[in-house]
Amino acid sequence: MEWSTALLAFAAGLLISVTTAPVGVSGAVFLLPVQVSLLGVPSPAVTPTNLLYNVVAGPGALLRHWRAGQLGGPLTRLLIAGTVPGVIVGAVIRVFAVPGPGVFRLLVAALLLPLGLWLWLRTVRPASPGTRDRPSPRATKLLALAVGVAGGIYGIGGGSLLGPILVGRGAPVATVAPAALASTFVTSVVGAATYALLSLTTTGDVAPDWLLGLFCGAGGLLGGYLGAYLQPHLPEAALRLMLGTLATSVGALYAVQILR
Repeated sequence: MEWSTALLAFAAGLLISVTTAPVGVSGAVFLLPVQVSLLGVPSPAVTPTNLLYNVVAGPGALLRHWRAGQLGGPLTRLLIAGTVPGVIVGAVIRVFAVPGPGVFRLLVAALLLPLGLWLWLRTVRPASPGTRDRPSPRATKLLALAVGVAGGIYGIGGGSLLGPILVGRGAPVATVAPAALASTFVTSVVGAATYALLSLTTTGDVAPDWLLGLFCGAGGLLGGYLGAYLQPHLPEAALRLMLGTLATSVGALYAVQILR
């Protein structure tokens, strides 16, 4: 690997994670097009490389949340219980069924575009406390399972999908962010290990690009810590608007890729 590529990977991981970590998003969903378009990672190796990024970058933000006493709790356990089995299923589907990216991009755009706009609207014109209906534990676990499958197939962090839904339904960002990042980290460890095992029994680019994932993750490690440090200093409304903006941006990004 050339040093210019390594520096680009580090800078991309740093800039993305410092922006997304305050709202519980690992940044992998933004790193995916960077890997494909700028760094030339082949498919399906881009998925385990993204998971490797989450594994390396995750402890930065989690360490900060742990020091602040924000890790743990029932929401974290629910998300992990759903995403871990989901990512194993998703990895198997990705290697053996190889679903095309077009369907996934369509689903993400259809979900995140209206979700981000809705979260913006709910922040600017909040509903009364009595009308907010948070998802039940069962619904939260099923949602986490579906996100885990998507993460296993495409290597995205679950926070980009879980965060807008849970926050939009009334959960505070300070509660959702550490739980989403914790589930993303655990799920990515399991997912990366699953791909490593599958690479022993299949042909093709199934294993991650180790060096690239490590350099991206090193940038994400530093950026995640800084982003988690900034979170308590930002007002709740600003965090909700930031999450809505990220959701809308991701949805728009995939919508543009569909139309191209």
